[in-house]
Amino acid sequence: MPPRFSIITCTWNSQPWLAESIASVLQQQGPAFEMIFVDGGSTDNTLEQIAAIKRPVKLIRNVRNGISDAMNQGLAAASGEIIAHLHSDDFYLRPTVLSLVDQYLRSSHCRWLFGRTQRAIDGQLLPEGWTAPPFSRQRLLRGNFIPHPATFVERDLMIALGGFDTRLRYAMDYDLWLRIAALARPMQLSMPLAAFREHAGSLSTCNRLAAMHEDLQVRLRHATTNPLGRALHVVRYLVRRQRARQFI
Repeated sequence: MPPRFSIITCTWNSQPWLAESIASVLQQQGPAFEMIFVDGGSTDNTLEQIAAIKRPVKLIRNVRNGISDAMNQGLAAASGEIIAHLHSDDFYLRPTVLSLVDQYLRSSHCRWLFGRTQRAIDGQLLPEGWTAPPFSRQRLLRGNFIPHPATFVERDLMIALGGFDTRLRYAMDYDLWLRIAALARPMQLSMPLAAFREHAGSLSTCNRLAAMHEDLQVRLRHATTNPLGRALHVVRYLVRRQRARQFI
């Protein structure tokens, strides 16, 4: 029987955080899972940490065409029914995450599910500081409130949609959520499932304005052709960008 979950972790010189990420997966109780690592050519101790895992893992080496391609290669190698992407600097918050997700997916008959995250900053876990709205695709078009480390998607659904768009550098997950939402409504949980680590080297932290601009391009790609509706998306983006500049 194939595993219920495939946990895909993309790495590149991830030594400072990888051990905590790996440990949070290994402690999961309940449904069967496999671990898949996609490495971008690490030169630190990352590969040694993966080799030390005391269970079979899948390792794809020297993937250097960006994070979208790395996640797609992990998806291609996956055999589990449900796909999760847990990046090397993120981790699950409790040993029951996979069992809870499994129960909710089976009982709801949904094809994907997302929960919430907490921020991990300098060793401290902090709440998100806001409440996500009830899911609708229209609300999602106004802004991405689906956190990638706390999202679980049926493998067949992701493959049918072609995985992540490799042309995107920041908003590839947002684009995929919008494409999936056009086909299937998710199960939404209010509880935090994973921690998202914020640090100086994280992609979203280093490139916040560029990420916001790419979010806008994705939003316009999926939005109505109505000129007024598209103009509202641009106005919201300009307001958010101005606010973001004050904190950079």
